[in-house]
Amino acid sequence: MNSSNLNQISAQLESKSTRDRMLALASLRDVPPADAVPLIKKVLHDESIQIRSMAIFALGIKPTEESFPLLLDLLVNDQDYGARADAAGAMGYLQDPRAFEPLVRAFYEDTDWLVRFSAAVSLGNLQDPRAYEVLIQALDSEEVVLQQAAIAALGEIKVVEAVDHILRFAQSEDWLVRQRLAEALGNMPTPKSISALKYLAKDSHPHVAQAATLALQRLEESQDSSES
Repeated sequence: MNSSNLNQISAQLESKSTRDRMLALASLRDVPPADAVPLIKKVLHDESIQIRSMAIFALGIKPTEESFPLLLDLLVNDQDYGARADAAGAMGYLQDPRAFEPLVRAFYEDTDWLVRFSAAVSLGNLQDPRAYEVLIQALDSEEVVLQQAAIAALGEIKVVEAVDHILRFAQSEDWLVRQRLAEALGNMPTPKSISALKYLAKDSHPHVAQAATLALQRLEESQDSSES
């Protein structure tokens, strides 16, 4: 992108119109990270919650040397739990291994469930096996959404030892929990996984049954490819 276009976006990010700033931020999608991040920083503390959220997310998909420290500062120090949750989520997209410890800390110490939820999801995105113990503990959370995030994240890190811990959710009253379970089991090739997925494939909720059927197919395909 040429410098006149970047100057135009830069000016638009300073507009008094929220819509203008939002459009300018959206137009950074195809801009290389090195050019985009200095512009994203202009609205990182915008008065509009929606623009802040977009800007924080944008940092997660525009990796530069500045992206991680900026997100870390937001996660640790921002007063707004929404911004902390967005920063935790963006760290998962950034795929920076340095995010592991701050995300674990946020999961254990943040007082807001949304931040802890985002941290659990991002621990799954990092696919770091060290997250196993944290996520197993998250299964005992009182918030159902945290249980969902932990099950999904355990599926992402593909630790088969988790199967025994997550199977207790096969009869959860929350169909989304059962769906996440089916999706996770599709990444954990064990006889118990297959047995549970056959059970979930008959679930009364169509989304759960479909997820279980797809997961079974995935396990069968991976088994066939490893045998051939």
